[in-house]
Amino acid sequence: MSEALLEIKDLVVEYHTDEDDVHALNGITLSLDKGETLGLVGETGAGKTTTALSIMRLLPKRIGEVKGGEIRFEGQDLLARTEAEMRLIRGESISMIFQDPMTSLNPVIRVGDQILEALKLHRPDMSRAEQAKKVDEMLEMVGIPAARKREYPHQFSGGMKQRVVIAIALALEPRLLIADEPTTALDVTIQAQVLQMMNDLKTKLDTSMLLITHDLGVVSQTCDKVAVMYAGEVVEYGRAEDIFLGSRHHPYTEGLFGSLPGLNASAKRLSPIDGLMPDPTALPEGCRFHPRCPHCTERCRAEAPAQYLRNGHMIRCHRMEEEVR
Repeated sequence: MSEALLEIKDLVVEYHTDEDDVHALNGITLSLDKGETLGLVGETGAGKTTTALSIMRLLPKRIGEVKGGEIRFEGQDLLARTEAEMRLIRGESISMIFQDPMTSLNPVIRVGDQILEALKLHRPDMSRAEQAKKVDEMLEMVGIPAARKREYPHQFSGGMKQRVVIAIALALEPRLLIADEPTTALDVTIQAQVLQMMNDLKTKLDTSMLLITHDLGVVSQTCDKVAVMYAGEVVEYGRAEDIFLGSRHHPYTEGLFGSLPGLNASAKRLSPIDGLMPDPTALPEGCRFHPRCPHCTERCRAEAPAQYLRNGHMIRCHRMEEEVR
């Protein structure tokens, strides 16, 4: 049986500014089992990166605040850990690949030394020779000759920089890898290579992965479970088969699929979702999606929908009420 590696329950996060409070996450619930890949999808501003930063306890100080909920990793409550304890967990047990490889690496430190830094902090029992050998192994594992460890980031292409970032994240063989838009800055060919490499390394190292992306194509090839986020809420959640092959969907998920070009369909224009993501400082009453929903009713404007669950497939929409009965 699979065991829950990561459990998020009713997580609420706000950002406080001089002008307003930003409601970034509004009670999200997720779980990730050992060996699984969970995809977080949604538009910019849905709360995907905030979810990742909350897990890592890297929300901006004095601005970001967890207002409620739980984040449990291997049964322990991460929100109750001290900062010193979290420093041991980061890298050792949970690693994160940040969005832009161009800015994730220190431009004045050799790439080998940047991988070595994690080993020095978390593996002080290793000898220098063992640490150097591990650096060489990690570079070779991500497809970079070990001889290039003495080079600086500016001597690498975008795809190669992303491989270095992945090598740093996986150097300590973490049990959970959080990848925040890991292929956004890369062209399609390099994107496919990096994703294949991440999948291979995940299997080889028995690592679970939380993949944050806008690209539904990437999700379909990579993920076991999918969570669709909108305005700080999970509006649909289930196995990849439920999301891509199922007949029941949240209107927002239907809108995301309608925005994709089809290889076999002949259409002059795509069908984008009307409107924009709501202002997180003034979220609409009722269903957050109702201002953009083609199926909106008076009930949607006044009453927030419950989570309707069938065979592990969750949809937060009033239209599902009759189907569940």
